[in-house]
Amino acid sequence: MGKKRGGKRLNKRDVADALQALFQAHPGETLSFKQIFKALKFDTHPVKMLAIDVMEEMAWDDYLSKVGDSAYKLNLKTQVQEGTFIRKANGKNSFQPDDGGKPVFVAERNSMFALNGDRVRVAYMARRQNHIKEAIVTDILERKHDQAVGILQVEKDFAFLNAEGNFFVHDILIPKKKLKGGKTGEKAVVKITQWPSAESKNIVGEVIDVLGKQGENNVEMHAILAQYGLPYKYPKRVEDAAQKINAEISEEEIARREDFREVFTCTIDPKDAKDFDDALSIRKQNKYWEVGVHIADVSHYVTEGSIIDREAEERATSVYLVDRTIPMLPERLCNFVCSLRPDEEKLCYSVIFVLDEEANIKDWHLAHTVIKSNRRYAYEEVQEILEGKDGDNAEELRLLDKMAKKLRERRFKNGAVKFDREELHFDIDDDGKPTRCYFKKSTDATQLIEEFMLLANRTVAGFIGKAGKAKKDDSGKPSKGKTFVYRIHDQPDPQKLESLRTALAPFGYKVKTSGTKGAISKNLNNLMEEAQGEREQKLVETLTLRAMMKAKYSTHNIGHYGLAFDYYTHFTSPIRRYPDTMVHRLLTRYQDGGRSVNQDHYEELCEHCSQMEQTAQNAERDSIKYKMVEFMADKVGMEFDAHISGVQSYGLYCEIDDNHCEGLVGMHDLDGDYYEFDERNYCLVGRRHHQKYQLGDAVRIKVARANIEKRQLDFILAD
Repeated sequence: MGKKRGGKRLNKRDVADALQALFQAHPGETLSFKQIFKALKFDTHPVKMLAIDVMEEMAWDDYLSKVGDSAYKLNLKTQVQEGTFIRKANGKNSFQPDDGGKPVFVAERNSMFALNGDRVRVAYMARRQNHIKEAIVTDILERKHDQAVGILQVEKDFAFLNAEGNFFVHDILIPKKKLKGGKTGEKAVVKITQWPSAESKNIVGEVIDVLGKQGENNVEMHAILAQYGLPYKYPKRVEDAAQKINAEISEEEIARREDFREVFTCTIDPKDAKDFDDALSIRKQNKYWEVGVHIADVSHYVTEGSIIDREAEERATSVYLVDRTIPMLPERLCNFVCSLRPDEEKLCYSVIFVLDEEANIKDWHLAHTVIKSNRRYAYEEVQEILEGKDGDNAEELRLLDKMAKKLRERRFKNGAVKFDREELHFDIDDDGKPTRCYFKKSTDATQLIEEFMLLANRTVAGFIGKAGKAKKDDSGKPSKGKTFVYRIHDQPDPQKLESLRTALAPFGYKVKTSGTKGAISKNLNNLMEEAQGEREQKLVETLTLRAMMKAKYSTHNIGHYGLAFDYYTHFTSPIRRYPDTMVHRLLTRYQDGGRSVNQDHYEELCEHCSQMEQTAQNAERDSIKYKMVEFMADKVGMEFDAHISGVQSYGLYCEIDDNHCEGLVGMHDLDGDYYEFDERNYCLVGRRHHQKYQLGDAVRIKVARANIEKRQLDFILAD
């Protein structure tokens, strides 16, 4: 018998739920019987006795700890861990441990108002009978986002920001005096000044920048950058420092360098490129060929610790949105001083190879050089020459192409994985509006440059890595070698390969889940070759890519699985990647006989650069999604031929054949039947009429909605 609450008598389950909620709301506190009864309004003798019995059981289950004869507290001693909080809109939040263990459920009441991506410390709660494993957030160690982007809503007495993305669940309150002139409907960047707490669940912020009217191209691109915490303006003091750099090359500087000004040299880049950070030179040397890979000598102009260097380190990479580049370096450096523009003398750091016509390395060396590019080629021009058209220096370009093909052939023979992914591109008008949407494919011209850059990167990485391995310390053991920045790529996770095997089995593909590195990569290449032209091609490529680990920067070399190189680094793009600048500095230091640098410091820089690279890629993807929806906005109601490019439990993703724009046909828009998701066979099957929608099927779609704000395209199937 218990007390009545709201006309209903409390049973054991009610009392247990009430006690559980109370202790979880006060995780670190010891609560006496008196405090418990008062807080829960348990004021009759039967309900108090029942509560004491339930707490005894909870202590027996290790859920509560008994303190003296008449007090309890939540048992948090089971296990404490640190990791990342993952917030879900449906309240099914979870905690992802740093050690890579399985995610653990965190109820909203136990979240301490943590937001998506926050680093937190949790305590695992003693598991109660028939309950899943749960964690309770005890500390928020680091906030992932301290600023938000969204649309302002200004009312009479207060204002708030409706935040974009899934980082902030609630609107952010803004005091009216902190609006910075922002008006309803405008996009703004808001800095958080007060986080949710037990006293107030509100997030409070202040406007730090009003971006402008929603829907304007510049505003939307700046909003994407701000959403990821990426800069969209260059600090004036850094620009000013760049203006003061002396671009003149003195005779003394030239005398210190190898002179390539009289050797045929060219750059090959996209036709709209402005920063040229790599060039190739070629000349006959006895019976061999000398091929120079010349890279802009950024570290000559950007000294370590300078104001320009600190800004570049923080940015770590240039960001490429659909209609603009947000450069890592100030414009004067990336487009003028360092850029290897034709007919201008430029300082470079170069890898000079002596090769035979089969691209076998007979000799090589690393040198600081001065060059003068004879010609700036676009990929398209070089491709035409390689296909037989007459053009400047056609003989040299065709010889370089022949060598590149030999290098590529050997790379795949050694176990490199073939990922020739098509990239979605847009033609943009002067107002930033997309006028055409198409896939850009890899060509012989792009592969020519790529192979020589790969050769330079692997050669300089091996120069440091192998030297370190070969040396012995005083005790005769192999020395640790010198600290260096490697680009590493681990082999696929066996569990992910097993998932790939299960997913592709219904299509008749065989996936190797164990064996040597070479055997697995050969199997993956065969897979993608077999899928060429099949309706499931995109699925096979996407799932295979997902099974691969992400490449990253590290001072601990494990080789590069995807390229099948034992040593690999990034040396060839210092204008747009900070790790390349770090590599240039380390190579120069070690060439001059300098001692090894602090490994921990460089490992921290590597982690930062890897994170910034991932963030930049996310922003780039969002800009593609935005332009895709913008491109389709005036085509609502129009019909197109398409094919099913993805199948999910909530609907079908369809890609338009002509322009490659992808949209969703939601489950609720599939009429005439109730469809069930067959996860194993990647299809939806109607329960009554057994109509099947499978990956790769040709369909006719109609554009239903183009929601620019949410970057979502909705299709319906045309009759």
